[in-house]
Amino acid sequence: MFVIGHFLNALTTVLDYALLFYMWIIVARAVLSWVSPDPYNPIVRFINNVTEPVLYPVRKRLPFGFSGIDFSPMLVLLAIIFLRLFIVSTLSELARRLL
Repeated sequence: MFVIGHFLNALTTVLDYALLFYMWIIVARAVLSWVSPDPYNPIVRFINNVTEPVLYPVRKRLPFGFSGIDFSPMLVLLAIIFLRLFIVSTLSELARRLL
């Protein structure tokens, strides 16, 4: 069982870092929306290509009535924080019990 415990521990660590990294990409996307960056810049294109598949469905479901303010990054950040607090900590506790 210790092999499964170590596997879950490693999976938890990788998932936590991936969610943290994606959270910072979402923050960078929000900051970039405040300025007018060059749309042909490779970094800007990368950030847009990585975040748009997650932000677009959230943006599509939000009601329009917020005077043009995009709240989708904030909702995605809250979802990422929830995933980090619930799923990662649950997997970590399960891995600890299996060790």
